[in-house]
Order: sequence, then C-alpha cells, then structure tokens
Amino acid sequence: MIKVPKITLKAARVNAGLTQKEAAKKIGISYQTLSDYEKDESRIKLSMIRKMCSVYNMPIDCIFLK
Repeated sequence: MIKVPKITLKAARVNAGLTQKEAAKKIGISYQTLSDYEKDESRIKLSMIRKMCSVYNMPIDCIFLK
C-alpha cells in the first residue's frame, strides 16, 4: 500500500489553480469564510469539506485536518 502525503485545504486550493475568491464562488461561500476555514480547519462541517474536495478535485483522504 502506498502512503499518500496529506495536504492542507489551502494547498489543495492552490494545487487546483484557484484563488480564494474563485474557489469561494464555486463552493458558494464568501472568500472571507473560506479564508477563515483555511486558518482554522477544525471549525468546518464535513459536508463543506466534501464540497471543497469536489471543487478542488481532491479525495478527502488526501486532506490533512487538524
């Protein structure tokens, strides 16, 4: 089994080539909210993380959450 390194939500967004404003628009939240989520990942609901992973085209098991 190959171990895949986990990355932060911010890194996933950057890897997807999106700015905070672009990603927030696709996710359906304000860029300020996205900024807050990237600073404190412990406050995000699982449903929102799944939506972000869909927008970033990244499996949820590759995301590092505090």
